[in-house]
Amino acid sequence: MLFQRVKPLDAILETAVRRSLRRTLGAGQLVMLGIGAIIGTGIFVLTAEAATKAGPAMMVSFVIAAIVCALAALCYAEMAAMVPVSGSAYTYSYATMGELVAWVVGWALVLEYTVAAAAVSVGWSGYMAGLARELLGLDIPHAFVAGPFDREPGLVNLPAMGIALVITWLLVIGTRESARFNALLVIVKLSALGLFIVLAVPAIRLENFQPFMPNGFFARTVLDPLSGQVLTVGVAAAAASIFFAYVGFDAVSTAAEETTNPQRNVPIGLVGSLAICTLIYLVVAAAATGAVGAQPGGELSRSREALAYVLRAVGQGWAGDLVAVAAGLALPSVILMMLFGQTRIFFTMSRDGLLPPVFSRIHPRYGTPHVVTITTGLFVALFAALFPVGALADVSNSGTLFAFFTVALGVMILRRTQPDRHRHFRVPGVWVVAPLAAAGCVFLFFQLSGATELLFLGWTAFGLVVYALYGRRHSHLAAAAPAA
Repeated sequence: MLFQRVKPLDAILETAVRRSLRRTLGAGQLVMLGIGAIIGTGIFVLTAEAATKAGPAMMVSFVIAAIVCALAALCYAEMAAMVPVSGSAYTYSYATMGELVAWVVGWALVLEYTVAAAAVSVGWSGYMAGLARELLGLDIPHAFVAGPFDREPGLVNLPAMGIALVITWLLVIGTRESARFNALLVIVKLSALGLFIVLAVPAIRLENFQPFMPNGFFARTVLDPLSGQVLTVGVAAAAASIFFAYVGFDAVSTAAEETTNPQRNVPIGLVGSLAICTLIYLVVAAAATGAVGAQPGGELSRSREALAYVLRAVGQGWAGDLVAVAAGLALPSVILMMLFGQTRIFFTMSRDGLLPPVFSRIHPRYGTPHVVTITTGLFVALFAALFPVGALADVSNSGTLFAFFTVALGVMILRRTQPDRHRHFRVPGVWVVAPLAAAGCVFLFFQLSGATELLFLGWTAFGLVVYALYGRRHSHLAAAAPAA
């Protein structure tokens, strides 16, 4: 039976030892990688989306999404410390719920990382086009900053395609080099957000927070697929979309196999990066709302450069330009982490026999999974060049929420089936935390639009076909199983 193909934890660790990646990352680098993955599109781009859906109560939406992520992060930390190998939720599901569930989780993570990387690439393209116009007086033709399937069609989004290819090259030449590049961009992002906070907080006016919750708490969002117009919004629906702002923290766990002392450093990277980013998000959201207001339909909700707009509106235009420049420089670090996570998931699935073995080849010089990195990067570049994938952020969220849900279940299953196994990190109050994490993921999933949920089901169905045609027969567990 497929659900009986459970890969023992000891076998997972043994496989990783035989075909392992180079361990070069420490706790500080993991925290920086986590911050690099989290801070980006969410705060620089989705602030306007949050204002449209929830008004000033978007701060509540940030808190709701952060709570669900924090609960999931604790579950991830226990799993990652116990199974310090690549694969993230896919590997954990393989060890607890079997191969079929693991495949679906891995396939969902492919959706999460690929769509997110392409979406951020398109977002970066918009910032760079705006900067070229504002600072250099260079108006890039629309045909070359929009794809043929955009709402305002162009020919190809060259900047989006270009940045995806550059990040792919960085990942091919080495994890340590990528981490150093990422650390530099994280410093740029934190400096820009620090400048924003210093200048925007003094401009806060209490009247800008009223009415605080103009669209109520519960709501269903109905999107016109052509215009993207939100017909109904609310705090809960905004939280489901804002969840994209936290997508990426789980990428820290995909680096476990490349981490020194992973039992200690992976939990630090997961929880530390999430805590820092949550605090920054809340302060920035409060400052933006208090400075200019955040009512649906207002100027902030319509801005494509939300933070830069706030600073210009309070008379700090020079700082607004600097923040826009920082966003243009820093968003590539998010693309890097999305691609990093995607390639490590594919690498591990290939190592288990569920995908062709070529995807688990390691470069003899750089020690990186170069084939899968190049393949993934080319697809992300293609999607970014042709499609308005920024509108698919909710689709990325659907895959993430499913993966987080399975990790929470996996922690509870292992506590029952292997209670005596040594755990370097234990979820405090696991029988409260893990169920709340699972319930929170389910709650946010059903706050997404019906179209998004259907797209997720369609992607899952396609993945099951791939599994039936290849993975089921080539799985290493299938080969090892005795004939019926």
